[in-house]
Amino acid sequence: MKALDDSKIVRMYLERDEQALHLTSEKYGSRLRALAMGIVNDMSTAEECENDTYFQAWNSIPPHKPENFLYAFLARITRNIAIDCCRSRNRLKRRAFVCQLSDEMEQCIPAPDDTPCRLEAAELAGAINSFLGTLSQRKRDVFLRRYWFMDSIEAVAGRFGMSQSGVKTMLLRIRVGLREYLEKEGYTL
Repeated sequence: MKALDDSKIVRMYLERDEQALHLTSEKYGSRLRALAMGIVNDMSTAEECENDTYFQAWNSIPPHKPENFLYAFLARITRNIAIDCCRSRNRLKRRAFVCQLSDEMEQCIPAPDDTPCRLEAAELAGAINSFLGTLSQRKRDVFLRRYWFMDSIEAVAGRFGMSQSGVKTMLLRIRVGLREYLEKEGYTL
């Protein structure tokens, strides 16, 4: 069966047509599984995350209608499920990796400990997106592969034909730039 465009698949979800799940799996299953695999580092757990994504998508559409961004919608669900899986299963190696990424980003993104002091997530996300919009496509892609998809430095280097030290240097400069950008926007770091 030829893959449908996202708006037709979302319409099927809205109509509660179970065929939408099959089409979603056919169109995005391998990408969602790869995303989860990069986080949980276990194929059976990655498959579980993929299946949980379909269940959560079924329960989230409606009220959400991600007609123009279905993959991004599903990827966000998958990523959150995979991260939760790592936390709940207490995988020390993966937890250390996620902590390492958090430590890197902590240098440039504010994260007060008390809830009343937290910046609204949507505002901060908007500021980060604005900053990412100032970067070249390559830099933005490297940043996202590392910090959103949680690819290793080695995987990012291989994907973009760069040395590992080149990736590390680029990411450091991007983080410094992000920190400066957020400070100019009035965020206290």
